[in-house]
Amino acid sequence: MSEALRDYYRDAFRATVKTLPGVELPWLRSARRRAFERFETLGFPGTQLEAWKYTNVTPIAQPCWHFAPAHPAPADPGGIAGLVSDLVPDEAANRLVFVNGRCVPTFSRLADVPEGAYVGSLRQAIRDMPGRLHAVMARREFRDGFAALNGAFLSDGYVVMLPEHGVMNAPLHVLFFADEAGLAMHPFNVVLTERGARCAIVEQFAGIADEPYFVNTATEIVADSEADVQHCRIQQEARSAFHIADVDVAQQRASHFTSHSFAFGSALSRTQIATRLDAADARADLNGLYLVGARQHVDHHTRIDHEQPRGTSREYYRGVLDGASHGVFDARVIVHRDAQQTDAHQGNDNLLLSRDAQIDTKPQLEIHADDVKCTHGATVGQLDETPLFYLRSRGIEERVARALLVWAFARACVDRVDSAALRSRLTQLLLARVPGGEHLRGLA
Repeated sequence: MSEALRDYYRDAFRATVKTLPGVELPWLRSARRRAFERFETLGFPGTQLEAWKYTNVTPIAQPCWHFAPAHPAPADPGGIAGLVSDLVPDEAANRLVFVNGRCVPTFSRLADVPEGAYVGSLRQAIRDMPGRLHAVMARREFRDGFAALNGAFLSDGYVVMLPEHGVMNAPLHVLFFADEAGLAMHPFNVVLTERGARCAIVEQFAGIADEPYFVNTATEIVADSEADVQHCRIQQEARSAFHIADVDVAQQRASHFTSHSFAFGSALSRTQIATRLDAADARADLNGLYLVGARQHVDHHTRIDHEQPRGTSREYYRGVLDGASHGVFDARVIVHRDAQQTDAHQGNDNLLLSRDAQIDTKPQLEIHADDVKCTHGATVGQLDETPLFYLRSRGIEERVARALLVWAFARACVDRVDSAALRSRLTQLLLARVPGGEHLRGLA
C-alpha cells in the first residue's frame, strides 16, 4: 500500500472514528485502534498472495470513498419504503432494514422473538449490552486487510443472541440497501446461540446507485451445543458496486450450521465463509450459487475445519457464467488429527455460457486423520447439445430450451433451501437473471 493511500485512510479514520457508535467506551476505542493498526500492517491484499491470486482488488483500494452517509436518515423515505417492500417479503414477521449502512427502525419489525433473546441493531446493542459485545470483538482475528478495515470502521449491523433452547420460529430477514454513490459501509453482525437454540437468518444486499459504492461486511456466528443456525446470504448489489464479505463460524458439540450463499450482483464480489467444528458430532452444510454475466467478477472462498471426531460436512456450489464474467471458487476442507470418523464431501460444478466466460476452481482436501470418508471434485462445461436437441425436436425455441437447461442446472441450489417462501423468492430472482428466464415464469 502506497504511503499516499495509507495517509488517506489514516486521515479518514481519525475523522470518522469520533462519530462512530461506542466512542465513549474505552475498550471499543482500543479495539478500533488495534484493527486500524492491523490494516496499516496488512494493507489491501494483492494478487501475489495465493488466496487472492485470481481477484484483483485494485478498483476498491482507491482514495475515493467516504465513510459516513450524507444523510443520517433516508433522503426519500417514501421512495425507499417502496423498494424495501419489493425486496423484503410482506409476510416476514422479523425484519431489520439498513439503508446506507444504518438501521432504519421505521422499516423494521420484530414480532416473533423468544423470551430472553436479543434481536436488534449493533448500534443499539452497544448501548444495551456492551459487555457481551466486548467478548466477541476481543477474540476477532483479522485474516486480511478487509477484515481489519471492518473492525476499524464498523458502525452498525445486526445482533442476535438466543438463550438456551430459544427458538425463533420465524426467520429474521435483514436487508442492507444502498443508494449513495461513493459510500463505504462496514456492517458487523453477531449471532450467538446457546445450547439447543434455533434460528434462521437471511442477509440480503441490494442497491440502486448508478456510481460505485463499497460494502465490506463481517458476520460472527457461534453455535453452542445442539444449536441449529441457518444462514442465507443473497448478494444482488448494483452492477457498479463492490462487495466483500467474511463469515466466521464456531460450532460446538452436535451443532448444525447451514449456509446458503447466492451471488448475482456487483462488479466485483468476494465471499469468505469459514466454519470450525470444534467439538464432536457437529455438522456443516454449505450450499452456494453464483450467476453472473458481462464483466462481473465473483469469488467464493470457503474453509471447513474438522477439529474433533464424527464431524460431517457437505459442500455444494454451482456457478453459471455468461459474457466475459470471471468466477473463482476456492474451497478447503481440513481434517485435523483428532477428527477421526469425519465424513466430508465437497463439490463444485460450473456452466460456461460463452467463450469469454472463465472459472478458476480449486477444491482441496487436507487430511491428517486415518479413519475418514472424504471426497471432492469439480466440473466445468458448456450446455449439453443432446438435451438441447431433444427440446428443439419437441418444438421448443432454442432460447427457451437453453433457458430451461440453465434453470434446471441452477435451481438445484435453490431447492436445498428449507423455507418454501424463501425458495419462491429465490426462484423469481433466478429467473430474472437466467438468459431467457422471462419465458419460464409460468413453470416456476
